[in-house]
Amino acid sequence: MATLASLSKFCTYLAKPTVQTCFRVPSRNLNLLEYQSKKLLEESGVAIQNFRILEGKKDADVLKDFNVNEYVVKAQILAGGRGKGHFDNGFKGGVHITKDRSAVIPLVEKMVGHKLITKQTPKDGILVKKVMVADSINIVRETYLSIVMDREHNGPVLIASPDGGMDIEAVAEETPNRIKTIPINITNGISREQAVDVARFLEFKGTLVEKAADEITKLYGLFTKVDAVQIEINPLAETDDGRVISVDAKLNFDDNAQFRQKDIFAMEVHEDTDPKEIEASKYNLNYIAMEGNIGCLVNGAGLAMATMDIIKLNGGTPANFLDVGGNVKEEQVLKAFQILTSDANVKAILVNVFGGIVNCATIANGIVNATKTMNLQVPLIVRLEGTNVQAAKKILEQSGLKIESAYDLDEAAKKAVQSI
Repeated sequence: MATLASLSKFCTYLAKPTVQTCFRVPSRNLNLLEYQSKKLLEESGVAIQNFRILEGKKDADVLKDFNVNEYVVKAQILAGGRGKGHFDNGFKGGVHITKDRSAVIPLVEKMVGHKLITKQTPKDGILVKKVMVADSINIVRETYLSIVMDREHNGPVLIASPDGGMDIEAVAEETPNRIKTIPINITNGISREQAVDVARFLEFKGTLVEKAADEITKLYGLFTKVDAVQIEINPLAETDDGRVISVDAKLNFDDNAQFRQKDIFAMEVHEDTDPKEIEASKYNLNYIAMEGNIGCLVNGAGLAMATMDIIKLNGGTPANFLDVGGNVKEEQVLKAFQILTSDANVKAILVNVFGGIVNCATIANGIVNATKTMNLQVPLIVRLEGTNVQAAKKILEQSGLKIESAYDLDEAAKKAVQSI
């Protein structure tokens, strides 16, 4: 049976919805911590809370010039629910507020070097390496703002609601009139008129309308500057001293822009990521671990789901799925096999490839080379169909290797289950 974490990753891989208005953001693998996202906002002139980053008592000096009325101390991990979480040392809560600057370092010491356990972390928690200490602002009102790259509109769309600080999907379902969506011309960018219109829809008043419009414009500038596919600010807050602040930010980036955004992608955090997933991503492969013993190599998410379903129907359990994509090369097939067999639970491998863009002969050559190079010791069942399939089957037959061919997916799954 798959873990909740693996199911979550698989669903994220397929597509991730933003709001119920059918805006969809393609899955991206880059993960940034909260303070890293705030730094990107700050570099683009977006108003945020002042903050400092600490890794322990040795960083106490960074607080000397940080004088605020109240401090919020937040453990930095890639998981929600930190405030209600607990640490493996018994300390309660990954978010604390204090007016006493001398109390900050003791709080940091209780967090750093310990695992924080929340509803969204693995059972054993995630190790905290950094803590963000920020100015605790007094929020008068919370609004919601996001910019997403939307396929339906062939470009960016701004989504706004005066009901921030809550689940935007719930707002979309219960009070759709409280959500405004504005397609943005990607060539011209957001106009001042559009920014002011959104600020007023968010119910900012008086001088705050212009301030909010400025923040919206800056956020759109950041969106294009960093090749984002999503920037979500929840909440975009109005403070008691008349400021408009981006309190919490979530950013997703276009994988294809990695060559332009090397500094951003270099910040990626892998704190709870399976090393096999990281290794796969280096070769443009998508890997997600499951809990079974049949390794799956496929091309395409739909085929992956079908393969896993048929394995289950035949009494087996998939150990993973590994998607080689549409432009796979022979060396990627070798790496895919190496990743699959690095899982000690894998007792058989099922290859299920439909050659549309993929040339089946390329896959077949990759399979033969991988099997020879690795001296593969587990049963290998291969089902190929599509482009150049006859040539591919001939390559497998003439290889002299113990490779079981299957006519269709059902036969392949039965053979894989029976081989164990």
